[in-house]
Amino acid sequence: MLHYLQIENFVIVEQLKLQFNNGLTIISGETGAGKSIVIDALSLVLGERAYSNMVRQGCETAQVNAVFHLPLAAQQWLEQQNLSHGEECFVRRVVNHNGRSRAYINDQPVSIQTARKLGEYLVDIHGQHVHQSLLKPDIQRELVDELMDDKTILQQVKNTYQAWNKLKTELKHLGGEDRDAKISLLRYQVQEFENFEVTTQALEKLETEFRRLVNAQKLLENSQDALTLLDNDEAGGLNKAFNLLEEMQDADSQLTNIAAFLENAIIHTQEAIGELRTYIHNLDLDAERLQDVQQQINQLQDLARKHRVSYAELPKYVEQLNKQLNELENYEQRVVNLEAKIAESLETYKQISQILHKQRIKTANTLSEQITKEIQQLGMPGGKLTIKVKTDQQAAPSPTGSDKIEFLVSTNPGNPPKPLQQVASGGELSRISLAIQVITTESRGVPILVFDEVDVGIGGGVAEIVGQLLNKLGQQRQVLCITHLAQVASQGHHHLQVSKKVLQQTTYATIKQLDYQQRIEEIARMLGGIEITSQTLAHAQEMLEHARVQ
Repeated sequence: MLHYLQIENFVIVEQLKLQFNNGLTIISGETGAGKSIVIDALSLVLGERAYSNMVRQGCETAQVNAVFHLPLAAQQWLEQQNLSHGEECFVRRVVNHNGRSRAYINDQPVSIQTARKLGEYLVDIHGQHVHQSLLKPDIQRELVDELMDDKTILQQVKNTYQAWNKLKTELKHLGGEDRDAKISLLRYQVQEFENFEVTTQALEKLETEFRRLVNAQKLLENSQDALTLLDNDEAGGLNKAFNLLEEMQDADSQLTNIAAFLENAIIHTQEAIGELRTYIHNLDLDAERLQDVQQQINQLQDLARKHRVSYAELPKYVEQLNKQLNELENYEQRVVNLEAKIAESLETYKQISQILHKQRIKTANTLSEQITKEIQQLGMPGGKLTIKVKTDQQAAPSPTGSDKIEFLVSTNPGNPPKPLQQVASGGELSRISLAIQVITTESRGVPILVFDEVDVGIGGGVAEIVGQLLNKLGQQRQVLCITHLAQVASQGHHHLQVSKKVLQQTTYATIKQLDYQQRIEEIARMLGGIEITSQTLAHAQEMLEHARVQ
């Protein structure tokens, strides 16, 4: 849950410190007061994009700090990132006046992507226009897929599609009208390397030989000097030392090991002298061979530059040229092989897509029942939502399968279900969207839920039911809700009021935690507007008391 939020020089907030508790926290205020500032700040600290206009006018930086109590999944993820600090987490975001920003988790600098990933474990934010996206077919499909018991099948469909598509692309680029021209070019390119053995081992061998030949004179001189030193010493110090110690071994056994070391040294020295003589005898000072090797290396380097690859990349490059040429020259057989693989891959895709289709139908039926139950409680007593899953046999394979998913709704008993965008009004769409959000939220288990005026387009008794629904959610999760409806606000466990004032042509936004009496006054304002009467206050108090005893 969110414990603490500190905001500095953010938009029209100069300094703000807020403590948060469990349950449903209502955020209200006059239109234009800046009710969304808390949500915007929370989104920013958890990785949303930063803009220069987020920095308060005249300030260099804006800063948002937040303290969270972490669910187990978030703790484990932070441990994997070496960012763990126990059950609590301190997150900070600093935005410069030029729009650039920095993010920190537990005082360690992190990427914005890391902060955003942490946010996925902590917060679900449902914006006031989220219901509009519900009309999009892709969003309807994603809602069903998100609630499937086994999401791995969707990844399998994606993988098989990618394998099929890769083969199709390979077949497309294999032939074509310019195949003869490609073959001619590849043959010419391959022929350029025919006089060379272009393998990794061959190039390494060529370079080794070049280094030996170019240093041959120095190698000969040093080897001869070393041989002279060893020859002079062989009959000298080592042998004399060994003979002296060998005579005295009987007098002191401690000399035995030392004498043995010297004896081995003499043997190894003699072997080294023999090897060195052989090496000198075989050492090649062939200047012509050196010139030939150097010429080969220069020619290969020239070819590497011509073909825009590095010298070290030549073996792999030549191998690719030969492979491409072989495929094109054996075009007919390659086509047959590819077409067989494509057919096999397509059949696999269809089989897995059929499994996905069955899972979607099962999930859609369950989701339809759940949404229908919720919308009937939200002022649509005869409403029914049906999710239709149909395989499009004519559709080309796609990463998400071949299903067409459509949300159909009947707002009145007896009416046949029709597509959502054709029959649902703005208010009805808001209620359906809210029902879906509640259901999907419960499936995800994210601890903090944020609703930004998702109650738009509803009122009266329905608004009270929405408030009760959010109150119920607040008993399981921490819920923040921006609302302009008194019926929703009265259901909150806590209440924050946002207000705005202008001093010396500078705008300031403030937020305060309301006590019981202040809540009555704020709810009365939401009910009655500018003029608040005693009846309005009494009504506000009645709403609060009624919410308490439910």
